[in-house]
Amino acid sequence: MPNTSNPSDFQKKAHADLIDSYDEELEMEHDDDRLDELLLAVPAQGAENEHGIDRRLYFKELFRLQGELVKLQDWVIHKKLKVVVLFEGRDAAGKGGAIKRITQRLNPRVCRVAALPAPSEREKTQWYFQRYVSHLPAGGEMVLFDRSWYNRAGVERVMGFCSDDDYEDFFRTVPEFEKMLVRSGIILIKYWFSITDEEQHLRFTMRIKDPLKQWKLSPMDLESRRRWENYTVAKETMLERSNIAEAPWWIVEGNDKKRARLNCMAHLLEQIPYQEVEHPTVILPERVHNPDYHRHPVPSQMIIANRYSS
Repeated sequence: MPNTSNPSDFQKKAHADLIDSYDEELEMEHDDDRLDELLLAVPAQGAENEHGIDRRLYFKELFRLQGELVKLQDWVIHKKLKVVVLFEGRDAAGKGGAIKRITQRLNPRVCRVAALPAPSEREKTQWYFQRYVSHLPAGGEMVLFDRSWYNRAGVERVMGFCSDDDYEDFFRTVPEFEKMLVRSGIILIKYWFSITDEEQHLRFTMRIKDPLKQWKLSPMDLESRRRWENYTVAKETMLERSNIAEAPWWIVEGNDKKRARLNCMAHLLEQIPYQEVEHPTVILPERVHNPDYHRHPVPSQMIIANRYSS
């Protein structure tokens, strides 16, 4: 039975547990610092970024916004809302980092991420939107698409993976498709993460130098770097032809990763009016003790070695 006879000891343990709950974010931020050190060896190609946001302010706002996202999650469940958020942008623009911070404190059964691989041979013969439809939310769910059906307007167009007819048909269809989603009750929010040529160069070079990040750099990414201007034209066309009143595009300035995350999270919260949902007070029941129960020892060969004992 846990020892709660000493309130002071219990409070200390509870505080330590609270601090531990933030370790994941701290680990990711330490990772950012480690990567920043690698960047010192990268020759600058343009003007340097402005100084980053103050670390204390960043964490204060991050945890506040994540707390509000938990309230939004409760509201989505309570009202059985259906929410879809699209994250698009150039490679290394910071989409993944923003998605991680948004979902970090949320229930993965309520807020899930859809990151679809390249279409299979069978999927290539289907209606283009068909493989995305199966990932759309039911009532009380949020789905964050880490890249979306706009692949056709971006990578497929630039890399020649679709015909001109397919490309034009996409732009004829996508406004009606999204209007249909909105009419069905889906809240559809679209973000484009924007970074400069110089910033992408730095982030790609960082991935090349960092053995923990090299897996993120695919041959397709390298080719996209070479075709920067082609992607710019494709992006401009996409924003012009698919920015509709029912589902407008929102641009996230991504050169400063931390500011981009906070700005995106704050904006997302503004798109869905929500209220705090009252929950009944949770009372931890007393554990039942059975005098006939005797705990059996765990065989020592099943216990992994404690390599980090003090």
